[in-house]
Amino acid sequence: MLKEGRAYCPQRVGGVGRLGTVIPILGLLFAVSLGQAQRHEYSRPLMGMAFRIVVYSGDESKANGAAKAAFDRVATLNQILSDYAPESELNKLSDLAGSGKAAKISAELYSVLGRAQALSEQTGGAFDVTAGASIQLWRRARRVKRLPPLYVLEKAFKTVGFRSLNLDAKKCTAELAKAGTRLDLGGIAKGYALDEALAVLKKHGLRQALVSAGGDIVAGDAPPDKEGWRVALIGLEAETQPELLWLANGAVATSGDLFQFLQIDGIRYSHIVDPRTGRALTEQRLVHVVAPDGLTADSLATAISVLGPGEGLRLVNGDKRLGARVAYRGALGQVREVASPVFRAWPRAGE
Repeated sequence: MLKEGRAYCPQRVGGVGRLGTVIPILGLLFAVSLGQAQRHEYSRPLMGMAFRIVVYSGDESKANGAAKAAFDRVATLNQILSDYAPESELNKLSDLAGSGKAAKISAELYSVLGRAQALSEQTGGAFDVTAGASIQLWRRARRVKRLPPLYVLEKAFKTVGFRSLNLDAKKCTAELAKAGTRLDLGGIAKGYALDEALAVLKKHGLRQALVSAGGDIVAGDAPPDKEGWRVALIGLEAETQPELLWLANGAVATSGDLFQFLQIDGIRYSHIVDPRTGRALTEQRLVHVVAPDGLTADSLATAISVLGPGEGLRLVNGDKRLGARVAYRGALGQVREVASPVFRAWPRAGE
């Protein structure tokens, strides 16, 4: 069962990097008349991927303004949470690792780090945002198509450990005790950004809305005269027909390596790294998680990918708000699937 995150620092937080394989069935980028409500769709490149917004509104100018505000919110969050932007708040915090200095951080960064630490405790480090140094090595390995040297992997692994990240809720500060530690929020920041984008749309009075990025989706109220937003989940096999689900006032996230991997000497190395070893996963897995919000879905999908079907599904079993399915490829190449009761019972959509 998912545990609650740590206390947020006493500041206002508005609202609530994997390549995913959840497809929102959105149609073309235009407005479609449906009675008084019209469907408006928008797209903007943010956080290294396409962020999409779909809203229903009878006022086009209101929809346009709300979408711009939501995109601007995501752009602001990117400057806080990105491990790519050199001057991001996250990277500035990483630069202080081992200095003995605690940094005053924003409410947004504290909120994400607090939730990340709670999940790290729960998973025994299978989810760990301090694994940035290891993740960067495997990211480079995929680019140059060569495995990192063992001694380099071992050096990076020594900088990993979620218990070296110290958060102070009263002062709203964070400190990294180990020198060389780099933070990476690739398994949680996107879900948080989607939650915040939806919160902006709702603030503008647009509750029939959906936001998606990189395969993750966060939905508000259902479209007019629909049970929910119809989303498609792709399987490990290319020829498998997508599975269609209804989604309303909730989120679905995917973690998998269908496209991001490195293959050397017959071994497939995923872009997903196990923080407990510093090594890339070598068993192909595809995880779908349904949850009340994007941050929860995103982070759980990453954690379950690392833990595998057995331990991973224990994170959601017993919680009626959470569902997950793990598809994985066995030793002989056959695809197997394991799903939690909530996921199996989730409403399916027709063609």
